[in-house]
Amino acid sequence: MFADYSMAELTSIFAMQGFAGLILFSVFVLMALGLAIIFGQMGVINMAHGEFMILGAYVTYLTSNVFSAYLPESIYGSYFFIAMILAFFITGALGALVEWSIIRHLYKRPLDTLLATWGLSLIMQQIYRSVFGAREVGVTLPDWLMGSYAITDMIEVPINGIFVMVLTIVITIAVALMMQRSRLGKQTRAVVQNRPMAAAVGINTEKVDRLTFALGCGIAGIAGSAFTMIGSTGPTAGQLYIVDTFLVVVFGGASSLIGTVASAFTISQAQSTMEFFLSGSMAKVLTLLTVVIILMLRPEGLFSLKMRR
Repeated sequence: MFADYSMAELTSIFAMQGFAGLILFSVFVLMALGLAIIFGQMGVINMAHGEFMILGAYVTYLTSNVFSAYLPESIYGSYFFIAMILAFFITGALGALVEWSIIRHLYKRPLDTLLATWGLSLIMQQIYRSVFGAREVGVTLPDWLMGSYAITDMIEVPINGIFVMVLTIVITIAVALMMQRSRLGKQTRAVVQNRPMAAAVGINTEKVDRLTFALGCGIAGIAGSAFTMIGSTGPTAGQLYIVDTFLVVVFGGASSLIGTVASAFTISQAQSTMEFFLSGSMAKVLTLLTVVIILMLRPEGLFSLKMRR
């Protein structure tokens, strides 16, 4: 198989596949960050996480249409930043509502939470289908995101992919700083490690749960905004990523931000490389089998959170 290619062609192929893996890695990280906060910090299995991502994508799509129809063309290029902020707050507000109306009644009942959020995902998919139609929609990229950057004569990388990766780095650093330095982050970690003691020292654990769930959903909304830069949006698009996202979180260690990033990089690069030589489904199967074998040897994931019992 490799004999048909020259060394330069093989180098360019692996470089392009590696960059495609980095774009997939960016989507995985943005999705997994929100899920790691909800699942890793709260123990809630949110099967509707993909639909929150798609809500962010639809908010970006609507914002793009509003800018295109009612605002001057000269400022159209800035629509994404407005859309990303709107997506964060809208999905976060919906997440807080879901936590208040559904999730808070199901804590410490993981199977019931899984079924409830799975039902919520089906409802949200049908709402998207009724409002936006069954066909996929896409946004028009601003001029500054069009084209590609030539690294060598044979290797070119799309500018929108570079932008998504830079956005992922910024969001990851912001989440890490928030969880380590902010008041909410410290309260969240305190509730995770010892809920009764956190409540005893005056922390409103119910408020922390609601804000944490809203934050995880808001980050999923940002992931949806970034997703529009590299793909089209449909009512069921979120389901294409939810299994891989759970795999990333569990493999990396449910309570570890570093583990989430390392796991996303490992899985995305493995899938991207194997998809070039095998079918997409076979690449997913081999990746899943490898992760399962590793988890059998190390069930706590790549990085485990040490806590006092």
